[in-house]
Amino acid sequence: MKMPRSNRESLWHSLRATEGLESRLFSDHKASVCLADVAEGTVLHARAEEMRGRTVLIATRDQLTAALALIELDGIARRVVLCPSDVPRKHLPQVIAAAGVDAVVSDHESDDPIVEVEYYTCTTNIVRAGYDRSEPCQTEWILLTSGTTGPPKLVVHTLASLSGAIQRRESTSPVIWSTFYDIRRYGGLLIFLRAVLTGTSLVLSSAEEATADFLVRAGARGVTHISGTPSHWRRALMSPAVNRIAPEYVRLSGEIADQAILTHLRSVYPQARVAHAFASTEAGLAFEVNDGLAGFPASMIGKQGDVEMKVEDGSLRIRSNRIAERYLVECVADFEKYDSSLDKKGTGAKFRKSGEIRASPLFAHEALVGPDGFVDTRDMLELRGDRYYFAGRRDGVINVGGQKVHPEEVEAVINRHSQVRMSLVRTRKNSIMGALVVADVVLHAEANGDRKALQQDILMHCRETLPSHKVPTAINFVASLALADTGKLVRNHA
Repeated sequence: MKMPRSNRESLWHSLRATEGLESRLFSDHKASVCLADVAEGTVLHARAEEMRGRTVLIATRDQLTAALALIELDGIARRVVLCPSDVPRKHLPQVIAAAGVDAVVSDHESDDPIVEVEYYTCTTNIVRAGYDRSEPCQTEWILLTSGTTGPPKLVVHTLASLSGAIQRRESTSPVIWSTFYDIRRYGGLLIFLRAVLTGTSLVLSSAEEATADFLVRAGARGVTHISGTPSHWRRALMSPAVNRIAPEYVRLSGEIADQAILTHLRSVYPQARVAHAFASTEAGLAFEVNDGLAGFPASMIGKQGDVEMKVEDGSLRIRSNRIAERYLVECVADFEKYDSSLDKKGTGAKFRKSGEIRASPLFAHEALVGPDGFVDTRDMLELRGDRYYFAGRRDGVINVGGQKVHPEEVEAVINRHSQVRMSLVRTRKNSIMGALVVADVVLHAEANGDRKALQQDILMHCRETLPSHKVPTAINFVASLALADTGKLVRNHA
């Protein structure tokens, strides 16, 4: 049963209404806190009231501190801006200006404040304190997109849009969630909210921690449910600690889940239900696939419950009550504070400064949704029989002599090779064709034999499956592939 969300209900109120919190813990690599203490205390101490009605940037180093601050500030602050630790410092003044931030919550003292706003210290030390929460406001949650090619977009959600897909837990058996994601990104935030709203324990990861150490810690905590990107899971499967966890449920999202990774996870965790989901910061969680196969049934296109999907110009488009409210438009010349936005209908925004309406911002985001209310995800689909498969991102295509190549499609083929753990397909400039396809490949640890022969075998495997223009011109064996802090492969699009 879906959990009802009231416009006047805060995260803290939901937590307080949950039974059995005495046995529920939130933990990271440094500390753990009991949810019963969180529900009765404060981590902002006597200064929480000072943030009522304000726009607060949560800029902590550790996820656990950020989680506690979110529980306390929802319903108190007008806006909370979730700032992952990997956001380049040079973008922060623009984020602060665009969101109208007037307070920063941090878990460390700053010798070099980003801008002249008031700083508040937050720790995992919970003290008992009471202040008036009887009239919670509806806090806006501002999430940042990855911003890999420039300043991040600021995406406005509410607790209702973020929690729309969370189901009430029917099982009486203990559930302990964990995630490779950072909870300040959309994929991790959903797991954090699921844990809070259903009263389950949560084991948080850390960028400071090696994959093996995290797996050992998650296993020691008895994690039963865990999520991450396919790249997270490929890295985990390369770790000798992969068997230190015995999950009942494994979830993949954030990247295309090809058949190789789904099959491998099922073989390593035969007791687990392995699922992959589609979600984005703007479109929210659209669906989950539980049949163990890559792609999704074509019958899912159309209206399924409160989510409606369609395919237009090859791209998946989504409409639901889970999509973001709007973008906050960037209007940050001289880092002045503007309160500006584009609404869901994509109509023109008004730009306010000191009560005056201003036009012509430095630049503005595109409308979040189209005139028909659908979000264009820019994820391209291919229909094969009665099933849709993700081909790749519209903006990630490699142009080989005028013919399009989606890197993810080639990677899915390479990853099916018995000696391959993971791969990254990229472009190499060519004076005749414009671009050529090359692949960096990480082999299984036990892979042996002549490397040149193995390269030829992988290329032959590609030729048997792919058109000639999609076959890599070179296979490069590498020890590892870089992951962004989002858990996705680092790609430099052509």
